[in-house]
Amino acid sequence: MNSTPITQGRPRAYVLFVTFVAALGGLLFGFDTAVIAGGMRFLKGYFQLNSFQEGFAVSILLVGCMAGAALAGALSDKIGRRRLLLLSAVCFAVSAVGAALCRDLALFVAARLVGGLGVGAASILSPLYISEISPARIRGSMVSLNQLTIVIGILVAYFAGWALAGIGPSNWRWMFGVMALPAAVFFVLLFRVPESPRWLIKQNREEEAVAVLARINGRAAAEAEARDIRETIALESGSIRELFRPGLRRALVLGVVLAVFQQITGINTVIYYAPRIFEQAGLERVSALMQSTIVGAVNALLTLVAIFWVDKLGRKPLLLAASGGMGVSFALLGGAFFFKLFAGPWVLVLVLLYIAFFAMAMGPIVWVVIAEIFPTRVRGRAMAMAIVCLWAADFVVSLTFPVMADALSEAFTFWIYAVICAASFVFILFALPETKGKSLEEIEKSWV
Repeated sequence: MNSTPITQGRPRAYVLFVTFVAALGGLLFGFDTAVIAGGMRFLKGYFQLNSFQEGFAVSILLVGCMAGAALAGALSDKIGRRRLLLLSAVCFAVSAVGAALCRDLALFVAARLVGGLGVGAASILSPLYISEISPARIRGSMVSLNQLTIVIGILVAYFAGWALAGIGPSNWRWMFGVMALPAAVFFVLLFRVPESPRWLIKQNREEEAVAVLARINGRAAAEAEARDIRETIALESGSIRELFRPGLRRALVLGVVLAVFQQITGINTVIYYAPRIFEQAGLERVSALMQSTIVGAVNALLTLVAIFWVDKLGRKPLLLAASGGMGVSFALLGGAFFFKLFAGPWVLVLVLLYIAFFAMAMGPIVWVVIAEIFPTRVRGRAMAMAIVCLWAADFVVSLTFPVMADALSEAFTFWIYAVICAASFVFILFALPETKGKSLEEIEKSWV
């Protein structure tokens, strides 16, 4: 490969390949979190689960996610980004095989807990690794690909649930087991990608780091970028206590609350329980799984649209539109269930409307905001705190939805989420500054 620096044009095939491999972690993240939607109804019958056990079986993955996310930052600093991604691939494979072969609920829970460790680690490490390996001029688009692979993974999980629903009583085992194949591919391909040059420089392995950077931007640019990385690392001396000082405390609260709102506005009542919602509306099980696949397709399509809008329209307007639209969608969906308006496509249309608003902003843009509002010297630790809170909120929503739906009815449950969406709208309106077009340095100065 020649050493001529790239100044414009398409990114090199090498960068795309490395990004693709890292983004497979996002695809497995999406698949592992959503596959429960197709398998849960069959799993519930096999193990004779009550509503609390159903919620626990769905949400146990999120306990592993919290642990994986909490440990990922410190572990990756010690053993490297690539090694931890390799461990996450092993977790995905073990989870897939364990869930497919389990004979009792305890083993299923253990397998899903291991999978959660992989999801939690990948949720931080895949975008972090991509951002550290990509040239600055295309870093945003490369990192955005990770969010796209997450929703593609969700779509693949829905499709697998629909396609495998009719193969017999062991169908749910195959739904979970198929993830072992992409996990194995992820594991093997990770041996073809380099360690993060930033991590290598932090370990005083500068020669190796320059060699990696040279494959991306050429030797001359590699030397200059290595110097920039050294200077940036020298500034990263902030302590965890710094996050609670007056200026940064506002950024921390904003990041954590926004992360929590992303979950408690109800997205995973749809992602995890879409087949149940459609069955309660009177659809047969296979038809419910097919409509869930449509939900996944809309989620993927609108996420792709969001990637092109976020730097044109801004973060705040899109998040306000999303919160308002999600709230209206849930209010109407609650009305459809309250008045049993199940004839025709109304339930599907309202669920798709909700997903469309979520995918265009609340899904991808919350991750963008969390990644850009914190100063460089504390960004990793601050992001870890926000993402752990995100997974904790996801756990609460996943655990409580079937219990709330059985105790209060689907209608009142959806109305509760509509009220939470309204609260999210108010918070974004008054608390979120617009960061479109601002450099990270300008954002950092705004907190002082």
